Amino acid sequence: MKPGIHPAYGPVVFRDRAANYAFLTRSTLTSDRTIDWEDGETYPVVDVEISHVSHPFYTGTARVLDTAGRVERFERRYGRPGAN
Repeated sequence: MKPGIHPAYGPVVFRDRAANYAFLTRSTLTSDRTIDWEDGETYPVVDVEISHVSHPFYTGTARVLDTAGRVERFERRYGRPGAN
């Protein structure tokens, strides 16, 4: 590899806040925030919204949206089609 053109590659903790889960891996991402890990070392931590622990595809749980409430709100606001 050419020296000086590649980002630093080192240990980083990725933390899924929704599932309260964190894992240590290596990445080029960096962060100003740090976390004390189980091995006693301090690593940079990157918060993510979805990981393999909370993703609906992996967990088998899909999030249900309140579409009935949206339809009712639309009908209240604009009326039913064809109702004069």
